[in-house]
Amino acid sequence: MEKRSTEPAVDTASEPVWTGLPPGLLRMRRLLLVVWLGLLTIAVALLPGLLAGPVWAAFALLPLALLGWGWRMLGRNWRSWRYAERADDLLISRGVLFREETVVPYGRMQLVEVTSGPVERHFGLASVQLHTAAAATDARIPGLDPAEAERLRDRLTELGEARSAGL
Repeated sequence: MEKRSTEPAVDTASEPVWTGLPPGLLRMRRLLLVVWLGLLTIAVALLPGLLAGPVWAAFALLPLALLGWGWRMLGRNWRSWRYAERADDLLISRGVLFREETVVPYGRMQLVEVTSGPVERHFGLASVQLHTAAAATDARIPGLDPAEAERLRDRLTELGEARSAGL
């Protein structure tokens, strides 16, 4: 006698394979947070402390609290970013409180560019910017490894050309 499964059949071919962002982006953002809020903490501690007395230097606890909150929020935001390459389009998902999922059809892409500012280059990161016919569907994937960004750019360009659209 044949044993049947009680679990519903799941079509895995339609499920996108999501890729998260590399941890280097989180390290870069957290370092920037520490640098800027560290400078703010020192300024808030020194100025009131020297001008109005040491009790006023306690205001330096506010930027430190903001640092702790920002550290946690950056981690949650980083974990929320992901992208998936499907047969006809690219999915980009992000957001913690308000989830946003962008679908960019390969046939609508007009330009795919890889950018990397000085801070990103220092951390070995690059971003992929996708421009489409409608400005509302432009999308960006930040903080990728440069090799992955170039691979993604080349693949998206190839797929866009195969779909006979603008690239």
